[in-house]
Amino acid sequence: MLQTTDHLDPSLTADLEAQLGLNFPLRRLDLAGGQQALRECGRGPAIVLLHGIGSGAASWLAVAQLLGQRARVIAWDAPGYGQSSPLRSLAPDASDYAGRLGQMLDALGVERCVLVGHSLGAITATAFASGAQQQRVSRLVLISPAQGYGHPSRQAQGRAVRKKRLADLEHPGIQAMARQRSACMLSPGASPGDHAWVRWNMAQLNPEGYRQAIELLCGEDLLRQPPLSMPCDVHCGAADGITTPDSCQLLARALGASFSLMTGAGHASPIEQPYAVAGRLALAIEHSLTGASL
Repeated sequence: MLQTTDHLDPSLTADLEAQLGLNFPLRRLDLAGGQQALRECGRGPAIVLLHGIGSGAASWLAVAQLLGQRARVIAWDAPGYGQSSPLRSLAPDASDYAGRLGQMLDALGVERCVLVGHSLGAITATAFASGAQQQRVSRLVLISPAQGYGHPSRQAQGRAVRKKRLADLEHPGIQAMARQRSACMLSPGASPGDHAWVRWNMAQLNPEGYRQAIELLCGEDLLRQPPLSMPCDVHCGAADGITTPDSCQLLARALGASFSLMTGAGHASPIEQPYAVAGRLALAIEHSLTGASL
């Protein structure tokens, strides 16, 4: 049975909030398009983490603490999330998000990285890895990737999703969404702490950034991008009910990517199974340095 998150003890997240400041601190960059917020830790080859639509940079905390022993870990708050300025367009596409990502990497002096996209972040990651700056990506990793609803065969569904998400944003609102949706992000065996951390991250959403992310989700198609020139890996939680294992495997096949399942994980695998996620990302870093295939 899924655990309810209506009455989760706030103390479940207190230690994690403290760890954020100590081990995965917030940085703010002033870019041409506005302010860009990110969290960073560790030294070594760069790995850049892009979160999903209902999350933020903090969701990568446990993964970053594990990877920071061997890599420079950078997790952005997407435009309009956290303290990042929203994009100028009311309905931005993947190239707009990829452009901001390129600005951030320039400001951080990152010339080459392993690029990781979780859920909606996979659309931005794939657009960047397929675009003019693709030489900066040594390996692309997609975790429970969202395809988006931009393909003609999915547009009717996309209109329904846009309508529902925008309505939910107005009522019941972000705090109620966080309480109601967090259980859907996790496997039936997730701990109360996992539920609390998913809920905490979702509760930080900003309406303007979330509206733009809805337009990205409903207007884009991950598979419309040109073929990838670098290796790509796709991973999915075995209990993911949002981007299901079958749908992720089909995306992997279309991208010519490797595919693996993570047991005991739902959609929010970086929170629920950080050791499994960090292990796969550590391998991606290693193979990006050696040029080996997984």
